[in-house]
Amino acid sequence: MFSPIQTQRLLIRRLGISDAEDIYSFSCNPAVSRYVLWDTHRSIADSRGMIRGALRAYRAGEPASLAIVLKETGRVVGTIGFLWIDAEHNCAEIGYSLAQEQWGKGLMTEALGAMVDFGFGRLHLNRIEAQFDVRNHASGRVMQKVGMAREGVMRQRMYNKGEYIDVEMWAILAGDARA
Repeated sequence: MFSPIQTQRLLIRRLGISDAEDIYSFSCNPAVSRYVLWDTHRSIADSRGMIRGALRAYRAGEPASLAIVLKETGRVVGTIGFLWIDAEHNCAEIGYSLAQEQWGKGLMTEALGAMVDFGFGRLHLNRIEAQFDVRNHASGRVMQKVGMAREGVMRQRMYNKGEYIDVEMWAILAGDARA
């Protein structure tokens, strides 16, 4: 069971259908979807579909995107969540996106740090990894700020939006977080 996570400026909680307008407001921006694996939302129906997928995953006990809510406004300004969790090896991969007007304010660093703490503290993970399109340097800076270490580049690791892309792999271990 996931309990909401609060940080100084954010609330990280499960998504709900009522979040569709907020999700659409940033997911329709090609700059936000440029380097992620999902396509730019063309209508609010796309946002509702994404939320319905998350709701199905919650019911099945599977990892899914969570809402990043700006406490000051109560609006959903991004998503973050584990893409997969391997219980046998106590590791997981995390992914995230943020509304363009919130870039450069440290919000994603705050959200990622909280999720890393959650992964090690509540889920008892040993390793949390993340990867990003090598052209998205800002994502690498966020990972570095929360203590993740760059592990290398995987050439043409993914096919995204019509092209093969190189991705950087970053990770943090439970022992790194304690140190």
